[in-house]
Amino acid sequence: MKKFTKLALVSSIAFSANAMAMQAMDDAALSSTTGQDGLSIGLGISKVTVDKLFVHDNDGLSNTALGGTSTAGAIVIQGTTDAANAKEITLTDGSKISSADFGVFVGANYKDGGAYLLDTHNLADLVIDTDAGTAAKGGAFINVAAQVSGLEIHIGEIGVTASGTQGTATANSAIRRGGDSSNYNAILSGLGIKTGIMSANVQLGAAPQGAMIKLNSVMQGGLEITDLGILDSSTKGVTGVAGEILIDSIKVANTDSKDLDLKSAISVYGASATTGNGFLRIVNDDAKGIDTYVKGVHLGSAAAASIGDIEVQGLRTYYSPAQGQFVPGSVITVSGH
Repeated sequence: MKKFTKLALVSSIAFSANAMAMQAMDDAALSSTTGQDGLSIGLGISKVTVDKLFVHDNDGLSNTALGGTSTAGAIVIQGTTDAANAKEITLTDGSKISSADFGVFVGANYKDGGAYLLDTHNLADLVIDTDAGTAAKGGAFINVAAQVSGLEIHIGEIGVTASGTQGTATANSAIRRGGDSSNYNAILSGLGIKTGIMSANVQLGAAPQGAMIKLNSVMQGGLEITDLGILDSSTKGVTGVAGEILIDSIKVANTDSKDLDLKSAISVYGASATTGNGFLRIVNDDAKGIDTYVKGVHLGSAAAASIGDIEVQGLRTYYSPAQGQFVPGSVITVSGH
């Protein structure tokens, strides 16, 4: 669960797009984005929606003992496919959306009267500088200091499908590949994520800070995940519908605190004899530990009575850079194979 929340934070930054009262930038606003000493940019976007998002595995699974056919499949994020299971979601600004209408929705977190938004009400404020650096630390680099407003993210449904063929998804599209809707199984019935203000420092070229991306800030109000539903489609043949484990909400904060420290270093390693295919590496600092409160665990379906709540206090993880050495935190590696 802890690794999931860290990945959720990274994903929320990647999907970042929000603001409280954002409008198209006028000439006056544009004129303030440039300067002789570096560059400052304010990103004003009201919301972002994605109809469908596919991640294709082009060679599938080769292990036939596990049911593999070496045929391309895809993870797909899309709107709720069964209209009867679509959820009406009340956003933090009081408006309503349906989970059937989008794959990904990203907007501003208006919770607590907008306490988790930047003062500028922008999606993000960026300050960009270039520097000659030093030979000892790799030379020249670009430094991007970013502040991101609190986000409200909703995922419609996550499933797996057989990959389609590019150019045949629609009659007029040579780009879309899509999937086979007749060969689809839902995995997650959706979820929501609410974050507070985050800051990150990105360095491109050399990285004298020690990593491409450094997170070193405090997320006010912590992290909240809502309406997380895990589906078991293997039971469809018995009951006609997939079984579900539904969690009403998961709240994550530092031990004995309402806020959550973000201390991570994100680096990308290229392919080599040492790294193999190359990978993305996330190193998290966890000196303070984590409190987690899971509210409303439903087994079978969303309509089932909750079996209760689950609380974890002071969870800490450690990783070992050398035998016998334990450092608070975790190392997450993401790579192809």
